[in-house]
Amino acid sequence: MAEAQIYLDLKADHDKHRAMLKELGELSGDAGKRKKLFENFRIEIAAHAAAEEESLYATMLGNPELRDDARHSVSEHKEVDDLIGEMVDLDFGGDEWEAKFHQMRHRYLHHIEEEEEEMFPAASKELDTATEEQLADTFEERKPEELKLAKKQPAGSDERE
Repeated sequence: MAEAQIYLDLKADHDKHRAMLKELGELSGDAGKRKKLFENFRIEIAAHAAAEEESLYATMLGNPELRDDARHSVSEHKEVDDLIGEMVDLDFGGDEWEAKFHQMRHRYLHHIEEEEEEMFPAASKELDTATEEQLADTFEERKPEELKLAKKQPAGSDERE
């Protein structure tokens, strides 16, 4: 059976995030380049998380079999978002930023691995094809809008327009 588009969309974003994290982790000495790449990562991950919450997580929260997974993932989004907010105020060339980056990267990679290996298969078993197709449509519609919103918001902000 083919994997539903919603999971393919989310995994494609995760692969993009892994690549961005790898590039950030390999940068040293160029605080300006690191800051620019980090801002691109921040915007991308904020938009991804919001669109994912508005599509897949919203549906999972309404299903008693999936609710705990969705709550757990939302809390991990918040944890990573808070770490990113802390990083913005640090010296991008400093040791403290580097240490916080490694902490954030570890937490985020753990989160997406857990989603891909546990949460997506569980959701796939519970959700019908029509629901999964609607979730993909919602995600694909919301992601560009969330990118626009994320560009306007400061890192770690709980403010929404």
